[in-house]
Amino acid sequence: MKPDSISQHKPLLKPVGRWTIVAVVATALAFSGAASQYIVQFRRGSPSSLSKPSTITPTIKTVSALGHLRPEGEITYLSAPTVLNGLGSSRVAQLLVKEGDKVAIGQKIAILDNWKNLQAAQKLALEQVKVAQTELAKVKAGAKTGELEAQKATIARLEADLQGQLTAQDKTITRLEAEFNNAQTEYQRYDQLFQNGAVTASQLDSKKLTMKTAQEQLNEAKVNRSRIAATLKQQIKAAQATLNQTAEVRPTDVQAAQAAINQAIANVAKTQADLDLAYVRAPIDGQVLKIYSRPGETVGNKGIVALGKTEQMNVVAEVYESDVNKLKVGQQVTVTSNGFTGKISGKVTQIGLQVNTQDVLSTEPAANVDSRVVEVKIRLNAADSQKVSTLTNLQVKVAIGL
Repeated sequence: MKPDSISQHKPLLKPVGRWTIVAVVATALAFSGAASQYIVQFRRGSPSSLSKPSTITPTIKTVSALGHLRPEGEITYLSAPTVLNGLGSSRVAQLLVKEGDKVAIGQKIAILDNWKNLQAAQKLALEQVKVAQTELAKVKAGAKTGELEAQKATIARLEADLQGQLTAQDKTITRLEAEFNNAQTEYQRYDQLFQNGAVTASQLDSKKLTMKTAQEQLNEAKVNRSRIAATLKQQIKAAQATLNQTAEVRPTDVQAAQAAINQAIANVAKTQADLDLAYVRAPIDGQVLKIYSRPGETVGNKGIVALGKTEQMNVVAEVYESDVNKLKVGQQVTVTSNGFTGKISGKVTQIGLQVNTQDVLSTEPAANVDSRVVEVKIRLNAADSQKVSTLTNLQVKVAIGL
């Protein structure tokens, strides 16, 4: 019986299973075709199948940036002069201010250790002026009376000496002339006797020699007289010139003495200028922000102190280059920071002309450290400026109203 039952039910099960499978396959094919058509239309961007969503662009009302507080103008790093004329080093001897002090322009900030040497040099220069002035007074007054009288006495002595020696020489010449005349007469007499044969040639030659000797002595005496006269007259002339020079106040001497005074005065001015270099003075009215060199220390690269005009504080903000075209002078600015409570206000006063790499960096890890920015200067309101006058270089956030 079981086999017959099975054979009877088999034809009924087969038709049902076959049509079911056909229906399922047909449904799957239809769904697959529809899906493929949808994908093709989506990729082609068919307007019939996709609708574009509408977008609304928000209005930007402010430009935000990072910046830092700065005094009005630039921070002045006050250092020692580079030229000290070899009188000491750039070492601080005395520091006359402390951090936070308000200073006025020209006020002494520090004294360098070379001031003693420079002060001594100035005192010496002042004494040299006095010496030069005394010398000028002497030149204008002329020679002393004693010097003039002594020179006159020298001239009188030379003149008396000349007269005495000339008189002596004249007497000698007179005597020698007489001796020559006698010798000449004696020679002439012996020459006549020799002609008559009364004397020998030897006797005649002896008289001739005597005459020639007398002649030579006479000539020598005359030459001596001329030489003595010339020598003493020259000495008298020189003594007279010395007397005239001593008594005369020459304009050239006065000019030379005055030039010496002028040079000494110029040296005083130079030593004063050198001494001034030993006193480091404030070039501006401001406040001592930082001390870098203390007594006994050599002045380093940062100088002695940093000064700033903290009565008026500004903000130097670094605005992204893409936002600069939205800015203009006079726009209102709101400034905030963790370094003070609340908000402070100011106005844009200057927009930089150069694009730089960002210096003030955000503390956020995702911040772009290679951003290109333009410096924008913001002048704080008077009341707000006083509020942050002690916070130079504080990092701040600014919101510039558009």
